[in-house]
Amino acid sequence: MDLNKVMLIGRLTRDPELRTTPNGQSVTSFGLATNLVWVDKDGQKQEKVEFHNIVAWRKLAEICSQYLHRGSRCYIEGRLQTRDWTGQDGVKRYRTEVIADNMIILDSQRSGQTGQPTPPPPTPPAESTDSANNSSANKNAETEEEVKVEDIPF
Repeated sequence: MDLNKVMLIGRLTRDPELRTTPNGQSVTSFGLATNLVWVDKDGQKQEKVEFHNIVAWRKLAEICSQYLHRGSRCYIEGRLQTRDWTGQDGVKRYRTEVIADNMIILDSQRSGQTGQPTPPPPTPPAESTDSANNSSANKNAETEEEVKVEDIPF
């Protein structure tokens, strides 16, 4: 018997990006950061951040796009998938992603009501060309109204 199961709790490193495939399926991708904290042999607190690429399809893609934003804390359950392609430079590239099957928003309702800002997630290592798009998306997310848990239709 084989098993490919991933369970993560972390914060979004960027706003979800919703796209539609040529055959009409919704797909959303976003980054999620998780932290590992431990005390080393000298008694010093250490921390390591891992960055995960998350992909959600169909209805879950639409829900993630609508209710999550950079800094949101959530639980993601899914499976690992690695895809490969050949870049324009002729080099074969690989990307491992978590294909989400389930998502639970973990931001507390009270933090939005008390005006407490959601702490920003760690910044992932720079990827290719999306930095200009991300900065404008972050400005838009800061001006949008926060979603209340009781308004979510599921």
